Amino acid sequence: MSADTRAGSGRTRRTRGLLKGALRGLGLALVSLPLTVTAFTLTVMSLALIPAGVGIVTTPYVLEWARTYANWRRVLAAEWGGVRIPPAYRPVPKDAGPWARTSVMLRDPATWRELLWLPVDMSAGFATAVLPAALLLYPLEGLALAAGLWRVMPDPYWYGFVPVGDQASALGAGALALGLVFVAHVFAPSVLNAHYRLTRAVLSPGQGGLEERVRVLTETRRDAVDTSAAELRRIERDLHDGAQARLVAMGMDLGTIEVLLDKDPRKARELIAQARKSSAEALSELRELVRGIHPPVLAERGLGDAVRALALRLPVATEVSVDLPGRAGAPVESAAYFAVSEVLTNAVKYAEADRIWVDLHHADGHLRASVTDNGRGGAVIGAGSGLTGVERRLGTFDGVLAVSSPTGGPTMVTVEIPCELS
Repeated sequence: MSADTRAGSGRTRRTRGLLKGALRGLGLALVSLPLTVTAFTLTVMSLALIPAGVGIVTTPYVLEWARTYANWRRVLAAEWGGVRIPPAYRPVPKDAGPWARTSVMLRDPATWRELLWLPVDMSAGFATAVLPAALLLYPLEGLALAAGLWRVMPDPYWYGFVPVGDQASALGAGALALGLVFVAHVFAPSVLNAHYRLTRAVLSPGQGGLEERVRVLTETRRDAVDTSAAELRRIERDLHDGAQARLVAMGMDLGTIEVLLDKDPRKARELIAQARKSSAEALSELRELVRGIHPPVLAERGLGDAVRALALRLPVATEVSVDLPGRAGAPVESAAYFAVSEVLTNAVKYAEADRIWVDLHHADGHLRASVTDNGRGGAVIGAGSGLTGVERRLGTFDGVLAVSSPTGGPTMVTVEIPCELS
């Protein structure tokens, strides 16, 4: 391909990009303006009605809608302008009452950033969105005047700073239009990108994002400490009630055997057989305990084989698909394994499923594990379910838990943990 051909192709792509960007900006301005005005009006009215008690009920729903709208604009900024605006909302308890939800949302700095962004978007945001289209469309009028295709009243008519009253002045309007075409070609993409940067400047958490990150890390650290303490208490309880009790009983039997060896050999042999059985049971319980702390197959063969081994012990037909080109760190593998184990346990106990599918793969810097069953559905996070503990464990690794479980099924639980594979 020649240099001239490549240059022409580049100009064509740039022209198409300008037209696409201008149309996107115009469409965004026309669609977002009424939505922004509505969101701002409803939010202000709902906040004003809080002293009367009505706003306590309406504010959570209005703010949720405003957040959904703001998140939609974040998606457009990322997809159309390449400008990423991370959301930084504080979690709102799903089972909390209206007053608690309102209180949490009003204490969230993100709420007030969005309230500030709405009037900014109505004014400067609207102007920067519509200006690229104006820069491209306004020259068409000047070119039409120069060609004699457009006649306006009153006479003379001002096109920009050029009065158009005769053909000579119309040519001046055409020259100005050509200059505006050049200006649009150079500056229109920057103007549209300024719209997305303006949105990011107002909505971006900034220093508040760092504070929110510190708060989340503090909570996850507390959850990790609580989880570790609970796990330690479980291990102590299992040792005390299981293996330790059997070993103490076996020691007593051995003492009795010493006494009975000469007096009653038959009885001594019976106690030896009982001690052998107790030692085997204690060893089995210790193995189960070790498997509950960190399964040997997980350490030796990795997450994929550990989940396959877990699936083989289930009473429900389970299909496991693994696509992991390497291994994650031991803490991440352990967290993912026990998350999958808890989800599978819930599916067997409560879902009434007769088939389960497990998918493990790594993509985009995240380890993802999906567990799907064809049970009755209705699984939720919270309300004392085991999924709450899974979510807390994953929070230590910045992981997330997503549940899709409509009534009647199927249920799909997805675990996602950011990590790199070795």
